[in-house]
Amino acid sequence: MKKVISLLLVFILTFTLFSFSTSAEDEITEYPVIIVPGYSGSALRYVDENGNEEHIWGFTPDMIMNILENTIKNIGTEKPDKEVLQDAVGTDLEEWLQKMTMKDDGTSLYPLRNYYETPEEGCSANVMKLHPDGQYRHEVEIQDKLAEYVGYENIFNFYNDFRYGAEYCAGKLDEYIQQVKAYTGKDKVNIYSLSHGGQVTATYLALYGYKQDVDNAVMAIPAIGGAGIAYDLLTENLEFREEILLTFIQHGFMWEDDYDWLLKAEALGFLDDLVNDVLIPLLRDYLGNWVSLWDFIPSEYYEQAKKQLLDIERHAGLIATSDRFHYEILPSMAEKLQECENKYGMNLTIVAGCDVPIITGMSESSDAIITLASSTGATCAPYGERFSDGYKQINPCDGKNKLSPDMASDLSTAYLPDDTWVINGLYHGMVYKDDFTREIIINGVLNDKYENVYSSPDYPQFHYTSNPSHTVLAAFDSSVEGFVGKDDTKFVIKNVCKEDSVKILAVKFDGCDLSVNLKNTPVLNPGESLELDITGTLPNVSKKLITATVTYISLDSITPFGQRTFSYTVMGGEAVEYDGSFAVADTPQGKTNPLASITNPITRTVAEFVKIFVDFISYWIKTVLVK
Repeated sequence: MKKVISLLLVFILTFTLFSFSTSAEDEITEYPVIIVPGYSGSALRYVDENGNEEHIWGFTPDMIMNILENTIKNIGTEKPDKEVLQDAVGTDLEEWLQKMTMKDDGTSLYPLRNYYETPEEGCSANVMKLHPDGQYRHEVEIQDKLAEYVGYENIFNFYNDFRYGAEYCAGKLDEYIQQVKAYTGKDKVNIYSLSHGGQVTATYLALYGYKQDVDNAVMAIPAIGGAGIAYDLLTENLEFREEILLTFIQHGFMWEDDYDWLLKAEALGFLDDLVNDVLIPLLRDYLGNWVSLWDFIPSEYYEQAKKQLLDIERHAGLIATSDRFHYEILPSMAEKLQECENKYGMNLTIVAGCDVPIITGMSESSDAIITLASSTGATCAPYGERFSDGYKQINPCDGKNKLSPDMASDLSTAYLPDDTWVINGLYHGMVYKDDFTREIIINGVLNDKYENVYSSPDYPQFHYTSNPSHTVLAAFDSSVEGFVGKDDTKFVIKNVCKEDSVKILAVKFDGCDLSVNLKNTPVLNPGESLELDITGTLPNVSKKLITATVTYISLDSITPFGQRTFSYTVMGGEAVEYDGSFAVADTPQGKTNPLASITNPITRTVAEFVKIFVDFISYWIKTVLVK
């Protein structure tokens, strides 16, 4: 039953993740805001020939409660997993999925409809009258914040049948924009989009940007070039990562108790057979002809997946549609998006996550759902690896550095090199849970406060997530976050929790001989920072990676001990010679964990805790007793 409950969490998570103190001090634009959602945003309904209506897609609060209640009823029974899953959903799962089926040519088998079609119906002020619980409004948390500045009467929810391809959905978005302009009397709109909505928005801009109907557009965690999870699901190339799922939940609820070391003990593969044998075959059988899923296949895997799963004659229509996206629209995406900015004066923003593997197994840097390369167009090292010291970015970008501090991604090849923010550790759908991304997004939609990544030193292009479950952030005092140079004299650690106080126990630098003294340092209350004097010297080179591991104790937490490792690029002299290779990343993701071979979860949990404690004791022996 533990497996069944876990599977249901996966089931809910899979379909809801494609959906989740900010200031807007500059002048607010006068244009209406259109929200283009992820997969779970646009609810679909089926209306039969007699006018009977059935809710087909989109989890409602009642559906979630029914799933939980039906799951509890089955605890202790001996029913097969598939039968329990069907009982929990509350109807026959296969019948429910069948209504979502697309024919081999990529068109709908059943006549599904959106709930609302017109701007008047989709205006949030009117939707709220019918659904005060927030249902049928997209991205409610972001929307509520935007409404503080523009009002719900100026926010419009774009509903579309997301099963169709990006080009089809982009055409529908163009139609909706024309309708919103006519309804409001404005000559332009602003757009906030998420996940699949980011792919739709980018495709819209590439195909229809010449109309100059958009002022500002934000694409958050966008699936512009695809989503790694789609390839894993369609091809059954799946190795489920329970640790990532559980951390996902931790970040979503913004739990400040630090479970990271505890979750390592849960990566034991107990969901793999269940997901592969029960859920994935059902999804592939009934969702396998969704053009949007094929548009989601990253280009490097597209031909392989086609050969494995599609028949060249039977699926000719589907193939032609997705081929056009992969081979005509996507290759010119950077050129078209940059044209929207430079020729048509739009303010475009991309916010993406990195340094998390795909939850279903693909080993690429991602936000757990979408690879960083797909979201941004960046050139990335394999997950757990980095470019070797001295790496030279591919495009010069007017001499601006586009290499990430962990030397794992090169944004010089990005769709928008100067308008893309990359957040290390940001999970898919968690943009509102992070103060940094929330600030960028709200202002990106409403004004030009952050015209590009150089607009404010407080909001640099590369950033570690400030989600409270991350507990601490660390940077050097004079350099842009993620970098370090000869002018830096202090190491600054911030408590990003909203409630918990933190005591720093140890700081260990690797790749250099820097050190700090933690003697008599105070407890950090939520939001407080600690400036530590640096001793030692940096290597007199540039493009070299160093790391700092911060060990801490959360004084109000039930899991008090925790660690975070941060990467920094040294910028202090001549660049070391680059040999064109990848290196194993000097980070927890790249290093081989000596405890990984322990399969007993209790033993592994104890071992992870002991490791943190030993690191803490070693630090004090070295820095206090020896010195």
